[in-house]
Amino acid sequence: MKLELIATATFGLEAPVKREIEALGYKIIKSEDGKITFVGDERAIVRANLWLRCADRVQIKMAEFTALEFEDLFQQIKAVPWEEWIPPDGRFVINGSSVKSKLFSVPACQSVAEKAVVERLKEIYGIEHFEKSGALYDIKITLLKDRVTVTLDTTGPGLHKRGYRQNAVAAPIKETLAAAMISLSFWKAGRILVDPCCGSGTIPIEAAMIARNIAPGLNRSFVSEEWEAVPASLWKEERRKAFEAMDWDKELEIYAFDTDKHAIAAAKENAAEAGVDEDIRFVNGDGGKISFPGREGGIIITNPPYGERIGDRESIDRLYEGFAAFLRSNPTWSLFAITPDKTIEQKAFGRPADRRRKLFNGRMEVCYYQYHGKKPDRLTDK
Repeated sequence: MKLELIATATFGLEAPVKREIEALGYKIIKSEDGKITFVGDERAIVRANLWLRCADRVQIKMAEFTALEFEDLFQQIKAVPWEEWIPPDGRFVINGSSVKSKLFSVPACQSVAEKAVVERLKEIYGIEHFEKSGALYDIKITLLKDRVTVTLDTTGPGLHKRGYRQNAVAAPIKETLAAAMISLSFWKAGRILVDPCCGSGTIPIEAAMIARNIAPGLNRSFVSEEWEAVPASLWKEERRKAFEAMDWDKELEIYAFDTDKHAIAAAKENAAEAGVDEDIRFVNGDGGKISFPGREGGIIITNPPYGERIGDRESIDRLYEGFAAFLRSNPTWSLFAITPDKTIEQKAFGRPADRRRKLFNGRMEVCYYQYHGKKPDRLTDK
């Protein structure tokens, strides 16, 4: 069945999500703020959920139309072939949102939408009462400037729920954001990667999983696994292919520092749960005093503490000073740091970042500062 699928994403992460979808071999129809629409089928639902590292969730686009009256909303939603997805015992729920639309009451929109779905299924199945005892079907009704988008969620708990983070420390970064930071840095195996403020280890763990080509959704379940319309055989086949695709041959050099010994212990446990504990060297030490003498072309990717989150101003300034001193002594190294601190460029590094990208860590607006090192000198064949 040909489907329009939507990969939702945190604002600012559309580019890496788009690259991931294209790498899976699917055609992008449209890329806009927070969502990328692409063409696929039932197998694409499975592959996208298993493999997308930077997206939040995968949805099926069921309909899109303009609605100025509740009757318009009712008739258009009733016209959707819900029976292709929802069986008689399906446990469906309606969630909604409305922005700058004539139909501004979200509860009213949800009530109308639910009535429309029920009426459609009653006519198709010839029954009056729905037990709603089977698999879950989460229907989302989004109104924006009177334009209605109707989607069916295939993911369940967000894609950042990889399943490996059993232990977390204060203010952990989402796995999807950590993966996007690595993607935007264009780090590859064979290059040293250092996280001086690793916390629960999310950035180094995501880096190791990328290098090992471990599908991020391999060790979790998805709501659409329970659907009759997505054959169980597809999930079995794609999980088998994902296991076969793992790469254990690359040599990795990933370092994770943190001054908190409890954070290091948690990070080690999480890495073991993810199956990459042997790929990361964990160090209980000051990330502002890292040293890699004689090593060129390394990359620092980090989510340092900041005042609104954890830490104090004095210790944060010392950390930034350590980063700046390291880059001055190691001009071939690059640094990528995410923070809401707008003083980092001039106060810490004395110069603007080579690139900046506005992102969100949870609901907090942050900036991804990118300092690119010089290319290392390379020996030429005589």
